[in-house]
Amino acid sequence: MVGYESIKYSLNNLRKRKSRSFFTIFSIFIGITTIFIFISFGLGLYSFIGEMSSGSSADKVLIQPKGMGVAGIGSTIVLDDTDLRAIRNTQGVYDASGVYIKPAEILMQNKRVYTLLIGYDPDKPLVMEMSNVGLYKGRQLSSGDNAEIILGYNYQVAGKIFPKPISLNDRIYINGKQLKVVGFFDEVGTPQDDAQIYVSNDYIDNIYPDQNNSYGWIVARVDVKNIDSVVLKIEKNLRQERDLEEGKEDFFVQSFKDMIEGYSSALNIVIGFIVLIALISVLVSAVNTANTMITSVIERTKEIGIIKSIGARNSSVFSIFLFESSFLGFVSGVVGVLIGYLLSSLGGALLKNLGYGFLQPDLNPWLFVGCILFATITGAVSGVFPAIRAAKTNPVDALRYE
Repeated sequence: MVGYESIKYSLNNLRKRKSRSFFTIFSIFIGITTIFIFISFGLGLYSFIGEMSSGSSADKVLIQPKGMGVAGIGSTIVLDDTDLRAIRNTQGVYDASGVYIKPAEILMQNKRVYTLLIGYDPDKPLVMEMSNVGLYKGRQLSSGDNAEIILGYNYQVAGKIFPKPISLNDRIYINGKQLKVVGFFDEVGTPQDDAQIYVSNDYIDNIYPDQNNSYGWIVARVDVKNIDSVVLKIEKNLRQERDLEEGKEDFFVQSFKDMIEGYSSALNIVIGFIVLIALISVLVSAVNTANTMITSVIERTKEIGIIKSIGARNSSVFSIFLFESSFLGFVSGVVGVLIGYLLSSLGGALLKNLGYGFLQPDLNPWLFVGCILFATITGAVSGVFPAIRAAKTNPVDALRYE
């Protein structure tokens, strides 16, 4: 155990070597700060993915055509009502709904804006359930609506899309057609999603006349307990309906769970790679701490001899130097998490202001404790060898040391 006098003696020595102690702390806390920032944002992304995959999203399957462009836009491969019927008739599929995804031109306040228009069946809003997006203001669309529209969150914020905010019951022009704003969806957290607009499927032909309007997606609600087998059955039925051989499908069938797992796997790789780089930085810092402590032992050889000559045991000398390195690690951890907290909070606020609200840090208390504990252990481990060397110093030789 480290006694009060030993602690006082160690702190006094660290204070005498302020410059060296500062640079040792600096080298460790940079790595700790980096780890804190990236783990906090990583945890935030995992929380966002967890929210996306919970509840109403878990039983959804997404079918979309292969091809270039966003959600099949610009692709010659289409999904139509025949495909929708084949999916609905699949065993294990409880319901299915087609989703139109179209480029749209908005004219408002003497300004033109281009975005994506989503057309869905208000009686079967499966795509909204899958997206986990709720209504922020106004009302939902209904099957009897004609020339009504719901806007993404950013349209009601001044300067985000238009200079002035759009309000309920305002009239806007979509591809030359006048529509009435009846609602706004909750904030998704990305500029693209929060700038989308939504209409009833029944009104698509009015906005896009003389076009072969095909579905960009088909969303199905399925038996979640047998979701993998249902996906295979959907693929089989669509191959038969489209007269395709196995392995030559011109469509994708993917469960929402698979999509989330794909995102999570990619996120694991990115976060793991970044944390690995930060750990290498901490390792280099640990070597630097060990070097600092070895230098301290050499400089204090005569001092160690005096301590041992007046009765200090090897364990006491070992504890003194181990405490010093551990204390440097602890201070580095505290400074690292404080700076990491400030930078993470600032970064989260900045990203939210830019429209990326989903990129927010998760400032879990265990992250603070873990980073400080990791830094303390790193300091302690790096000080073990110098402490052993100090403990084994022969007092007679030490007193003769110049």
